[in-house]
Amino acid sequence: MGAGIRVLLVDDHPMIRSGLRAMLETDPAISVVGEAGDGDAAVVEARRLRPDVALVDVRMPVRDGIDATRRITAEGLAAVVVLTTFDLDEYVFGAIRAGAAGFLLKSTDARTLLEAVHRVAAGEGMLSPAVTRRVLEAVASRAPAPDAPPAVTAARASASPAFDELTPRERDVLACLAEGLGNQAIADRLVITETTAKSHVSRVLMKLGCSSRLQAAVVARDAGFAG
Repeated sequence: MGAGIRVLLVDDHPMIRSGLRAMLETDPAISVVGEAGDGDAAVVEARRLRPDVALVDVRMPVRDGIDATRRITAEGLAAVVVLTTFDLDEYVFGAIRAGAAGFLLKSTDARTLLEAVHRVAAGEGMLSPAVTRRVLEAVASRAPAPDAPPAVTAARASASPAFDELTPRERDVLACLAEGLGNQAIADRLVITETTAKSHVSRVLMKLGCSSRLQAAVVARDAGFAG
């Protein structure tokens, strides 16, 4: 997992930031280096602090979390985990399009929060199971999803011929991605090293034209790689 993970907290409610800080600081490998109460401040602080991970709320004044995420990821300032109450699907779809690496419900427990920070800092994705189910169900539907990300739609449209380019092992990896498994879990499932799993994941994303693990999970589910 590594050590010294620097985190920026972004939420317009001081009490929520305080609670997140308390949970994160139980892990000696994580340090909260800054806080921001709106999207504009989040971008400014991300530029100043260059954290490893930014935990970003969706609904905030001045600039919302989706736009802040888009700016932070576009500039390569930090990996972003979006926090949501999941009132509206389009928030999560917007976060996918904006380049978020993870999605968590605000009601998540400390263990899951810490795992998300570690996994995202290590270059993996982290999805709340509840969020994963809702997103996959929505985008796998033949009906248009609300605010469906163009990248996901394009990936689905072009995925069929790309599947033919996958090796048998890469198909196994894709099935694991469809279940939301991380690199170590994929390695354990397929009895390979984590480094090899990470390499396979990168090749799968490239061949399918997907920019994230979630997009790959979407096209995999749509193609019947997982139930």
